Amino acid sequence: MAPKSMRRAMSRIAFAAAGLVLAGTVAVQPVQTARAQGPVSVADLAEDLADAVVNISTAQTVQGRRSVPMPQVPDGSPFQEFFEEFFNRQNRENEQQPRRVQSLGSGFVIDGTEGIIITNNHVIEGADEVTANFNDGTKLKAEVIGTDEKTDLAVLKVEPEKPLKDVNFGDSDRIRVGDWVMAIGNPFGLGGTVTVGIVSARNRDINAGPYDNFIQTDASINRGNSGGPLFDMDGNVVGINTAIISPSGGSIGIGFAIPAKTAMRVIGQLREFGETRRGWLGVRIQEVTDEIAESLDMDEAMGALVAGVTDDGPAAKAKIEPGDVIVKFDGREVEAMRELPRMVAETAIGKEVEVVVLRKGEEVTISVTLERLEENAVTEASATEEDEPEPKPAEKSEVLGMVLAELDDALREQFSIDKDVTGVVVTEVKPGTSAEEKRVMAGDVIKEVAQEPVDTPADVEAEIKKLKEDGRRSALLLLSNPTGDVRFVPVRIEDE
Repeated sequence: MAPKSMRRAMSRIAFAAAGLVLAGTVAVQPVQTARAQGPVSVADLAEDLADAVVNISTAQTVQGRRSVPMPQVPDGSPFQEFFEEFFNRQNRENEQQPRRVQSLGSGFVIDGTEGIIITNNHVIEGADEVTANFNDGTKLKAEVIGTDEKTDLAVLKVEPEKPLKDVNFGDSDRIRVGDWVMAIGNPFGLGGTVTVGIVSARNRDINAGPYDNFIQTDASINRGNSGGPLFDMDGNVVGINTAIISPSGGSIGIGFAIPAKTAMRVIGQLREFGETRRGWLGVRIQEVTDEIAESLDMDEAMGALVAGVTDDGPAAKAKIEPGDVIVKFDGREVEAMRELPRMVAETAIGKEVEVVVLRKGEEVTISVTLERLEENAVTEASATEEDEPEPKPAEKSEVLGMVLAELDDALREQFSIDKDVTGVVVTEVKPGTSAEEKRVMAGDVIKEVAQEPVDTPADVEAEIKKLKEDGRRSALLLLSNPTGDVRFVPVRIEDE
């Protein structure tokens, strides 16, 4: 028999190989929760949900032409006439044949009795025919009930002989970064593919539309997964897969899904009306940057800065003004500018809501009755800047690197400034100044400085002087371009 010390050493080796450790004379298993380990298997879940996920195939006839370029031949070549006749005949023949274009995507059934299927708008956009292909091989022609480009959603309807397997929406607000999710779809035309990953981020803005708040996931999502469901581990749809970031077109672990909460309201309206009906506030807004926040004496950069108000719109009727910063809407804080359009759009038309604004350092509560957003109208978004004509140099009053002048008929004509635009015109911007950095341009008109109206260069100088005396580091200018679109711009106050 081996010595006692050797037997003890061998026992330790055996325990270590089994993943156990010795604590005195007691073997202790390392603690790992199921959440840390991830799901042991999603086989039962995938099997139960697979029949509710469908392949969406579309067909479209396009009048495409394939132009065959004629080779370059020297002028006067004896072959020139021959080539021209041959290639012209080839191109005429190519133009006569329309082409049939097909595409594939994914979708899922939310009402098996009525045959209602959800997919992405871009999956079926422009299609002449839409077919839903089911897991058991059944193919059904689908009718488009309604679409919404802004959220990239589409509602389809099929006529099944018997009720279809369907799935339910879950609460996308409750999912957290790190939660496990499962995608089922048809990547690259392969049917019924299951992938698993986690929620990588929430409320992502990928500049796909005005209401972006995507769920980001590392579950493999590829071309053909668009319109398919993203499930939580209870089998509820928490997102609709819609986009990926990838230089190759394949998954690199960055996929995006429309949250169920966003989708449910849109889908309900498309089913009921065949179109969306969104709330409308009637403001043009822009981001509150750190510089703008400092100019307005705000403790932090938050909310949405009102750059303009639509005439006769809900905001104008309620006396919301340019320069107001919307910090609360209908009881919810507006943390960032991009949150406000989604809040407004999700609010019922005709509802009276309380809007809290910061106006010259004071909170003001305003009651606004929302109206309906016309979908062909410009959506509330950040203010934009446009190219302006080159200025003609002139010796004028200079403030903060801007050459200013009173707005007269000659300057209106020079810079094509609309007759309704009033204020102090910028005729030149000095290179290397904060004004140039902020893209202030000749032809812009200063309407306000620090939310105080100005009519002459002297007014601008007086307001800048006050800001310097108050120790402000930047001046908030309300600028109008020649056509009347306004925006707020913070310009640094530099000691002269």
